[in-house]
Amino acid sequence: MSSAAQRQKAFYLDRPCGEWVIKSKDVPKPGEGEVLVKVVATALNPAAWKIRKFNPPRVPESWYPLLIGHDCAGVIEEVGEGVTTFAKGDRVIHEGSAGERFGTYQLRVVAAAEHVAKLPENISFDQAASIPAGLAGATIGLYGDCDRAEGAKKLKAVIVIGGATTVGQFTVQLLKLSGFSKIISTASLSNVETLKSLGATHVIDRNADFISEARKALDGDSVELIYDAVGTKDLQAQALDIMAPGGQLVATGARNLELKANYPDKHYVTVYADFRSPGNWALGKSLASKLHELLASGAIKPHRVELLPNGLASVEAGLKRLENNEVRARKLIIHPDETP
Repeated sequence: MSSAAQRQKAFYLDRPCGEWVIKSKDVPKPGEGEVLVKVVATALNPAAWKIRKFNPPRVPESWYPLLIGHDCAGVIEEVGEGVTTFAKGDRVIHEGSAGERFGTYQLRVVAAAEHVAKLPENISFDQAASIPAGLAGATIGLYGDCDRAEGAKKLKAVIVIGGATTVGQFTVQLLKLSGFSKIISTASLSNVETLKSLGATHVIDRNADFISEARKALDGDSVELIYDAVGTKDLQAQALDIMAPGGQLVATGARNLELKANYPDKHYVTVYADFRSPGNWALGKSLASKLHELLASGAIKPHRVELLPNGLASVEAGLKRLENNEVRARKLIIHPDETP
């Protein structure tokens, strides 16, 4: 790689609650067990604008300027020492993570080879970029330890709040693969057919009365697992009200931890959807080992996407659209190499 090619543009949050900036940085180098990936496509996630707006304590000030981005579909450019499962030119997919080496809002990014999967030919780079972060949130929320002794148990009935969101759609698909027989989802009625094609058995209008409509769909069954991909406090409280004692509310949309004290006989499960976290590392490795076949077979389907022009230069405006709730049932995608 030439000296000029060893620099690249990247998209940063310059300080806590600060400004979004694009600046030049060194191309990271893969270490032992790692690969360097050219990012062909990456996606925008609500987590980015929430970090800027709320400055969560899990993001320390020492991390700034903060390079984020959690979705990568690209091509292997270099393999680190000990990596034998990938070669230069392989089409791949992986979840990114915050930091200079791992954030995907840059042209080349490093990843742990154990967390990378080869991309089947039936999935385009843009489609693939819609998958990693959402699938990680669904996988960790259902099967990770989180703050419980074990992952979600296989039960008859389950409710997904926000089934048409990216995380919600992957949650519905995983629940179907896991053998749940009654998968109830809230969503706009315009998304009914999509959700049923992914595995939902019942779809509740998100504008209807949640408790009464959920009880109708349950038809006498108890519900011990509710996965919330939206995060409003009122809706989480209603979910806890309808859930059986000992049940789990998996909260990925937002953490309203004060609800825990009000429902001591129920589990309020919070999720940190990052496979680089030590507690999630093995789960990420397991998913990566299966992902090629899941995608090739159609068992896991990508989200609908909207490609934004001008690469990294479109991220700020795209994140504002997400913050303003202007994006429905699709994933915003960019190509970093199109940055002016």
